[in-house]
Amino acid sequence: MRDLKCKMVNALTFSRLPFAFAWLAFAMAAEYGCGSWAAVAAAFSLVVSGVTDFFDGTLARRWKVVTPLGKLADPLMDKAVYVVVFPALTWLLLRQEGGEWHSLLMLAFTILYTLRDLWVTFMRSVASLYGFAPGAMWLGKIRTALTFPTAALVYAYVAFARHVCAPYGEALLHACYAAEIAMLALNALSFATYTKVYAPYLKKAIESKR
Repeated sequence: MRDLKCKMVNALTFSRLPFAFAWLAFAMAAEYGCGSWAAVAAAFSLVVSGVTDFFDGTLARRWKVVTPLGKLADPLMDKAVYVVVFPALTWLLLRQEGGEWHSLLMLAFTILYTLRDLWVTFMRSVASLYGFAPGAMWLGKIRTALTFPTAALVYAYVAFARHVCAPYGEALLHACYAAEIAMLALNALSFATYTKVYAPYLKKAIESKR
């Protein structure tokens, strides 16, 4: 039974990326005129992709099947989803009427998110050389947990603001800006926090003569 539960949790973790690709396919279909059903399917796929990030860890802890593979796969799937979703949102925003500035903000969002993740991965690798390998910090977990709702909010604006939510389009746009700026601030804080924790090990590596 434990083996089955472990496989179920891993399957849930690895399903995050296929759902992100499903979102991409449906979002492209909606953008090129396949109808509102495609936009709804895209929104559903994106939400499901985000929900898996909550339930895989919750189930793993509840069923006591936390594994080294799961600990590695979970952040990997998060980063893979970012690689799919953020550039696509940048492109979709650019196609919106008057969306040039918003697409530039999303481009900055994409670049800074990617750089933070690469930097943290590098710092963890350096620290592991000295036997220091703590789990994810709460700030990083909060950042991840809020990233998926932010992406869903931006896509809701892209897909529905002009039609379904037309009377509330301006308010939805302002909500997107607020969420993106807040997440950029949280991303910067996370970058600084991880750097402070891992800096002593980077210093050791720089000063090492081996």
